[in-house]
Amino acid sequence: MSKQIGKKISLGVCYYPEHWGKEMWKDDLLRMLDHGIQTVRIAEFAWSKFELTEGQFTYDFFDEFLEIAKEVGMKVIFCTPTATPPAWLTKAYPEVLNKDINGVTYQHGGRRHYTYNSPKYIELCKRIVEKLALHYASHVSIIGWQIDNEINCHMDVFYSEADTHAFRAYIQEKYKTLHQLNEAWGTVFWNQTYTSWDEIDLPKRTPIATNNPHLMLDYIRFISESARRFVKMQSDILKKYIKKDDFITTNGMFDHLDNHQMSKESLDVFTYDSYPNFAYCLNQKAIPAKKLKDRNWSRNLTEVRSISPHFGIMEQQSGANGWNTQMETPAPKPGQMTLWTLQSIAHGADYVSFFRWRTCTIGTEMYWHGILDYSNRDTRRLKELKDLHHKIETIEEIVGSRYEARVGIIKDYDNVWDEEIDIWHKRINSVSEQGLFEALQGTHTPFDYIYLTDNTTLQQLQSYQVLFYPHAIIMTEQRARILKEYVCNGGKIIFGCHSSYKDINGKCVMLRLPGLLQDLTATDVEEYSFVALDDEPIEIEWEGERIEAKVFTDFMQPLGAGKVVGRYCSGEYEATPALIQHAYGKGEVYYFGSTFTEEVSRLFLRKLSLENPYEDYIRVPQECEIAVRSKEDKKYIFILNYSKKPVTVELKKEMLNMYHGKMEQGIVSLEGYGSRVFKCL
Repeated sequence: MSKQIGKKISLGVCYYPEHWGKEMWKDDLLRMLDHGIQTVRIAEFAWSKFELTEGQFTYDFFDEFLEIAKEVGMKVIFCTPTATPPAWLTKAYPEVLNKDINGVTYQHGGRRHYTYNSPKYIELCKRIVEKLALHYASHVSIIGWQIDNEINCHMDVFYSEADTHAFRAYIQEKYKTLHQLNEAWGTVFWNQTYTSWDEIDLPKRTPIATNNPHLMLDYIRFISESARRFVKMQSDILKKYIKKDDFITTNGMFDHLDNHQMSKESLDVFTYDSYPNFAYCLNQKAIPAKKLKDRNWSRNLTEVRSISPHFGIMEQQSGANGWNTQMETPAPKPGQMTLWTLQSIAHGADYVSFFRWRTCTIGTEMYWHGILDYSNRDTRRLKELKDLHHKIETIEEIVGSRYEARVGIIKDYDNVWDEEIDIWHKRINSVSEQGLFEALQGTHTPFDYIYLTDNTTLQQLQSYQVLFYPHAIIMTEQRARILKEYVCNGGKIIFGCHSSYKDINGKCVMLRLPGLLQDLTATDVEEYSFVALDDEPIEIEWEGERIEAKVFTDFMQPLGAGKVVGRYCSGEYEATPALIQHAYGKGEVYYFGSTFTEEVSRLFLRKLSLENPYEDYIRVPQECEIAVRSKEDKKYIFILNYSKKPVTVELKKEMLNMYHGKMEQGIVSLEGYGSRVFKCL
């Protein structure tokens, strides 16, 4: 992905001309421009405005809007409208509709109710995308194209007849023979052996509510490939028509989708939808609050940055959000809209577009508030937008700079998807993922996620001084090889319990654990166990400090040059190894026999001298996040205060406060929900 949205940090908004009278359009656009909005996104749900009846295409509606945009100088991101097929389409061709696991068809009236694998839907999508690209691609106001809307949002499983046929074709292409498929899926278990490709179905309900886990893993891979193919189909069409400098994107980051591969093969820039206010949802069963609440969205933004170091936000929280059927949330407090925008920019966003300009008066999203309310009067949020725009103008030069991190956390899609279908995997990894994030945030230690594949290069890993690979449960020989190469060349990796015991099909390996990592870790795991709920706390001593082993424990012995640096100091395995260090080539490896809770993670960061790498520049309280973007010889330090109360920050070096252009040093006050961006000269 080589393009970016604009040559400076800029703001946009999602706008729906079809929701408002034409007499409002020009006034809306002028009002936006007056408050710093330079780009609007349009048309992602407007198929019927182009093709109200089958095969009859009209362009007048959006032609008129685009001419007004051109007149006032508003830039436009145009969308393909394939997320919501029109009523005539689903009525005439019901085979395009998705079904649930029980075979019940999803009906017209919502969104994303189609399947990527319907030949008819693909045909009609190709036609509408080609028609729109041919007609609109040359328009001077259009700077980019969004494909569909939020791929795999709401709907990331598919059970239609078209999906069944496509899945059979997918696995037949992958395995070639039924013998190889039966071996890969372990179908001898519970007498699942297949003797014909037609016997193979999508995962359906069984009497004990379970499915073959190896089939399930391939099913998720199939969904990802189906979604990617759907996006690439549209991207290939758009590329034939769009102007040289215009970009292609899609928005959101959802499950059952390899966003990295999709971006690599189909997009020019990746965009995300950021809604930190989900943390305050009243229905905590639907969206459980985490300890760091809205600050947790920094983890999501770190995931986005792993896809593209420079990205855009296509939908940024501006008001309270919710549907008439789900999600009741409070309105953002004064300052939070600005805080969350700066949070996005701090983590690598060069463009931020708010959802939405004016709150819709109709439909399911009537409570998903925008910058303006129903009455169209000036709001507090509109004033805050203008103030935010002035801040953005002072930091425009940050565009193209990269987020700085010397700590990396390795992930991969095989393990992400395996965790979804394996409750052992999920219970272990969920503790470590949250614990590591909270420790890194609490110690002001910036980090990146790195998604490992069989094609990952040494150069990609060498950017990091230390890598955590919390629970590398699925492991391949090629991935083990590149990790060894990284360590041999001076890198440092920390593995957690229960690592490398599955192959690429999710089958447990008949090897001494940790399987393909045994040589690298110099560790022999002899036994392992969950920590029982009524067990006495199991403690580990590491060079005079004690930490608790939670959820899961490996019991192990060192091999060869492996050195025991931590031991269990309570429970049945008292005095046995719990942490093994192995010098390997120019680097070293740690194998830790439990999960990475926040307490454990903080100890690792301290012992390995990783915490607070910017303490020579700045000291901030726990309520604040530090993020640093850099380019050439310049550093831009973001300070974000997630507390409603004012805090003080100590600048240990003289730095330029970019908001007002003055040099500062010493104690600086930061208001509740406030932010600062300092430039190190």
